[in-house]
Amino acid sequence: GYGGHCYMELIEKEERSSTPIAKAHAACWRNRWISIRPQFEQVTGQRLHAGMKVLLKVHAQFHENYGFSWIVDDIDPNYTMGDMARKRQEIIRTLKEEGVFDLQKELALPMFCQRIAVVSSATAAGYGDFCNQLAGNDYGLQFKTGLFAATMQGEGVEQSVIAALNRIDAEYEDWDCVVIIRGGGATSDLSGFDTLALAENVANFPLPIITGIGHERDESVLDMISFRKVKTPTAAAAFLVQHLTDVYVRVMEAQETIVQNVKHRLQVEKMRLDRLNKSIPVQFSLVKTRQGAYIDRLMNRLSQQVLSKVADAQRKLEILSQNVQPVLERKMMSESHRLQMLEQRIRSQDPELLLKRGYSITLKNGKSIRSASLLTSGDVIITRFAEGTVKSKVE
Repeated sequence: GYGGHCYMELIEKEERSSTPIAKAHAACWRNRWISIRPQFEQVTGQRLHAGMKVLLKVHAQFHENYGFSWIVDDIDPNYTMGDMARKRQEIIRTLKEEGVFDLQKELALPMFCQRIAVVSSATAAGYGDFCNQLAGNDYGLQFKTGLFAATMQGEGVEQSVIAALNRIDAEYEDWDCVVIIRGGGATSDLSGFDTLALAENVANFPLPIITGIGHERDESVLDMISFRKVKTPTAAAAFLVQHLTDVYVRVMEAQETIVQNVKHRLQVEKMRLDRLNKSIPVQFSLVKTRQGAYIDRLMNRLSQQVLSKVADAQRKLEILSQNVQPVLERKMMSESHRLQMLEQRIRSQDPELLLKRGYSITLKNGKSIRSASLLTSGDVIITRFAEGTVKSKVE
């Protein structure tokens, strides 16, 4: 409006086609608008905006220059609330029919949720509060935030937030979750967060989405469809800090549990080794005694077996000796007889006997001559008789 007045264009549409069937101009003068506006925004949680259904109390006024118009005396916020609730329920019914109403609730926040994509107005105080809350946590936990700027108030909320979500989706592997936040004043216009298109985008988003859009009245459809809703940006930061703190505590408790279990195991093993150490001498003594007795038994068995083997060998030798002696004796008698025969034959061939019988032996160069053809004129020969020798020269 201008000058503190509120000027409205009233349109009546067909329910099914949304085709305008009637139009009229209305105005609420500043003196009335000052009291009507705060009450309306407090009850509805929204500012008066295009497309909103309202129930007005008016009176007619005619001006010579501007013609006929309606002057607003009051606005019934409960009628608008009823229409808003009807629209919200229609959106919820559609989401449930599509099977996407609970998709975000089925996601899980990563244990180490530290990479936070933030959808917010860059200049909003709530964004600064959110970042400061994360950075100033008591445990010194580290978070990485990335701002995806969007319009968070007015008629451009739906398309602007959807565009920011699309930019995050293009690099969703770089982020662990999404936070949609806005700084709130005493009143906040939430109409942009109660749309079917935005709800569908959030419901089908692959990362958990946390909403902190700063309002105190009934939750918006965006809150209903998101993974987790909180009231304010600082509450969103506190939720993320608490989640990572819980993980940190679990890790530290697991570390302590592991250390304690290892210590306990080491103590148990040390006690077991001590018992084994004490029992080893006794066990060794028992084993030594048993092995000594076993070796003695083996030695006795071995001695007995050796003596038995020796006795068997001796008996076999005696039997062999008894069997061999007659054979040897027969063999020796046979060989003795053969030797006697050979001796007789040798004696019969003895040259001395031949010489005694009147024969002689002619020798040349110490060899016997059996043929006269072997001698030539001038050869010296020796003729041997039984008694004496004669040297001759062949002519």
